[in-house]
Amino acid sequence: MCNRTSFIAILLFCTTFLNAQTGHILQGNSAANFSMGGIATGQALDIAGTLNWNPAGIAAFDNSHLSVNAGLFFSTPEVASTAPTPNGPFSGNTVDEKGNSIIPTVAFVYAKADSKHRFGIHAFGVSGFGVEYPESENNPITLPQSMGGFGHLYSNYQLMQVGLTYAYKISDQFSFGLAPVFDYSALEVRPNPLASPSMTLGYPESNNASALGFGFQAGLYYQSEGGFKAGASYKSTQFFSDLSLKNTYLDGSDAGTVDFNMDFPAIYSAGIGYSNEAFDIGVDYRYIDYQNTDGFSTSGWTPTASVAGFGWNSISVVAVGFQYKGIPNLPLRAGYTFSQNPVPEETAFFSTSAPAIIQNAVQVGLGYTFNDRVTINAGYHYGFAGEVSGSLLSPLLITEANPYGAVPGSDVTHKMTTSMLLLGVDFVFGK
Repeated sequence: MCNRTSFIAILLFCTTFLNAQTGHILQGNSAANFSMGGIATGQALDIAGTLNWNPAGIAAFDNSHLSVNAGLFFSTPEVASTAPTPNGPFSGNTVDEKGNSIIPTVAFVYAKADSKHRFGIHAFGVSGFGVEYPESENNPITLPQSMGGFGHLYSNYQLMQVGLTYAYKISDQFSFGLAPVFDYSALEVRPNPLASPSMTLGYPESNNASALGFGFQAGLYYQSEGGFKAGASYKSTQFFSDLSLKNTYLDGSDAGTVDFNMDFPAIYSAGIGYSNEAFDIGVDYRYIDYQNTDGFSTSGWTPTASVAGFGWNSISVVAVGFQYKGIPNLPLRAGYTFSQNPVPEETAFFSTSAPAIIQNAVQVGLGYTFNDRVTINAGYHYGFAGEVSGSLLSPLLITEANPYGAVPGSDVTHKMTTSMLLLGVDFVFGK
């Protein structure tokens, strides 16, 4: 059993992030921010996006704001695989049955026009979701474990961030900001490839494990009287405690506990923007440092046939956003986001979250301002189909020339598109 299930085990490990956008990080948060491609580092237009990408940008707001948003996320992941058999190749395809996910966003900024100080607090759903592939005899990966497959594949990952932000206006043009960030993550995988398999019972299932993390974010922001704006920010690695996954074999026997550390990568951001009475435009660049982050920096098999880590490369992300304000009380928005794929070709099977690495995404949205205090925002996101292919892997086939144990004549392909509907309301307080 071990030799047949071990090369399939990594699939479940990687699908915990299957619905994310830039690696396992969402490209935006609020309806307004998402519909403009997630730009906010150098163009502070709404408080939620600004708190997420550049804490110094909240100095651009002269009134207190509250923003409450929710996104309904749709995805269509599927996995196809081919395995060699004595009677020839055996191929099949399985479609996800997990359903939709809700992403919450809450942000508040306290500001007064005659003060140099700004304060903010936010709570965001930063990453999460998962997949659920039903057991099937028509696909090598989802065959029952008794037949050499991995059976019912289920994963669920959630990551929430809470930040407390302070910004100071050095002058009318320059400001800086600092925010300690606190994190919560939870992971459940069935079966669990982080655990070592049994020769007779295969891989066990894990319980829902959680971990706490912390880090910080710092930024600079500039806005001229002529409408030009610029910003830069650094979000540190979010250092998490270990996820302690308690495991149980399918027959109900105890499989022990596995501790796995998975941090959140450091993000470097820079952006520029321009605004006048008719429109706002901005461009953001981000560098996401997966390659130096625990849980992502290592890859391959351990000596006991469990999985060591993702093995992702660091990536660049570019976002462009536009807002037209020529229609009274009805701003119209559009955005485009491009992301590199962090998954090396030789370890594509180790990171089958790659279908979630939507390299090209478009967004549109609009707002309606009822009065000086209340604005309703709506947005729509579509991530164009992503696809990643690689070989099935087995630790029993590792050699000097085949370090990951690629199975000759095998293939695994992951495909997915994403879409999201977002709705939010912004409140303004004070004069």
